[in-house]
Amino acid sequence: MKFMCWNVNGLRAISQKPGFWDWFRQSDADFIAFQETKAAPEQLADDLLNPENYLSYWSSSVGKRGYSGVVTYAKGAPAAVSEEIPELAWQGEGRLVRLETPHFHFLNVYFPNGQKDNSRLSYKLGYYEALLDYAQSLRKEKPVILCGDFNTAHYPIDIARPKENEKTSGFLPEERAWLDKLVGAGYIDTFRLINGPEAVAYSWWSLRTRARAYNIGWRIDYFFVSEELSGAVKKAWIEPEVTGSDHCPIGLELDLP
Repeated sequence: MKFMCWNVNGLRAISQKPGFWDWFRQSDADFIAFQETKAAPEQLADDLLNPENYLSYWSSSVGKRGYSGVVTYAKGAPAAVSEEIPELAWQGEGRLVRLETPHFHFLNVYFPNGQKDNSRLSYKLGYYEALLDYAQSLRKEKPVILCGDFNTAHYPIDIARPKENEKTSGFLPEERAWLDKLVGAGYIDTFRLINGPEAVAYSWWSLRTRARAYNIGWRIDYFFVSEELSGAVKKAWIEPEVTGSDHCPIGLELDLP
């Protein structure tokens, strides 16, 4: 079973760029999870609502057009679908879609950005905690697959310039500590599982400079699986050659029934 995940930084815009639909079709994934769609379904044409062979499941921001948003495309109908973390405090920004299958819960999440001035840091940290609580409650029923733009690089190996960014949101100690907590709760970073702790790879590059040309990046997009699925992980990779967004796609293959 194949999964793809990508912060597209505007679904309408990227869908008009050369190569997007070729990538979509050639990926041939069972699930394709996009973050930062910046669109609600009613704003979109049929090619994005109903791509051939896929059903689509959306979560969009309420009252704020062109902001946040996630969509998961699935080849088959899931057993259940839900949007957002159940608690009202974390709803309204279009940050999560959950699909339930007979074998797992699949969470597609666009985590908040703490912002350069840290104005959203407390909200981001609160969302982190609420998301982990939610995932753990789902995990009582069946394993969890969690993917998305986490907006935090975990280790120094995950960022090109760790020293220069020690006080930058996205690499703050308290943000990284939550990723430690996630791992401690029994969730596996699949890229590290397959590629090892020293593999250098990034999934986001700042648009403000020529960061991508010089590969001055951050790995902030992840596939985590609850440890019950660790033996099913066969491949986990990053596709830095795929352009169109300031992020690149990441992938996961699981050997499941």
